[in-house]
Amino acid sequence: MLARTSILQPFIGQQQQYRGMATLKAISIRLKSVKNIQKITQSMKMVSAAKYARAERELRQARPYGEGSTVFYEKLKPEVSEEQPKKLIVAITSDRGLCGAVHTTVARQIRNELQEGGENIQVVCIGDKSRAILQRLYGKNIVLVANEVGRKPPTFLDAARIAEQISRQQYTSGKIVYNRFKSVVSYVTSELPLYNKEAVAASPNIALYDSVDEDVLQSYMEFSLASLLYYTLKEGACSEQSSRMTAMDNASKNAGEMIDKLTLTFNRTRQAVITRELIEIISGASAL
Repeated sequence: MLARTSILQPFIGQQQQYRGMATLKAISIRLKSVKNIQKITQSMKMVSAAKYARAERELRQARPYGEGSTVFYEKLKPEVSEEQPKKLIVAITSDRGLCGAVHTTVARQIRNELQEGGENIQVVCIGDKSRAILQRLYGKNIVLVANEVGRKPPTFLDAARIAEQISRQQYTSGKIVYNRFKSVVSYVTSELPLYNKEAVAASPNIALYDSVDEDVLQSYMEFSLASLLYYTLKEGACSEQSSRMTAMDNASKNAGEMIDKLTLTFNRTRQAVITRELIEIISGASAL
């Protein structure tokens, strides 16, 4: 009986050591993965910081385009016919993620408006993120989607191509929903109004402008739409890069805290395994 007990004791010790080694291996694997994630987030933060500096510089140059078109609509005050209203909403997002709630806020604002009554509302999704959020419940309202947005800085040519496709849609009024850049750590979801040529031509304040015939008005409406899209794309790109930079900075800090906790857990577990092995050795020596 005593001999059988002496045979079972080493087996129990080896089983406990095996469990400790398995736990150490799992902690080591997780620690390594978190360190790799931290390296990725730090690299993405540096890349976003460089892109943000460029986006902010280009935004200052693009603001006169949007401000000029906005002042024109404010002074003109177009009248919208309410007989058969057809509203158009343009969502300014991109195809890339990992930038906080930049795209979600735009899609949520449009979704709330569609919930109130979206039978006569058409949606143009600039960027795949807004399409992915709205398509599940309001796919029938989406009439146009622009992909490959966010890979490179937006240009006026990109805005002109999108404006050409939007001008083919039938609508009486509309708006552009975008993120307006305020600072490195803040942005606000804003709107800019849109009107068709008939509403602008019917405005009584159109007489304030000289030599406005149909061709001139058509040309200016196309240029105004392209200017507004260019301005909002620049605002959205700057907000996206600043938000991504902040998000990656927070992710790097969280990874650092997790690394410290896992390192402490790993050292404690390793010390416990070593202590248990020493106890088993001393117990075996004492039994002899």
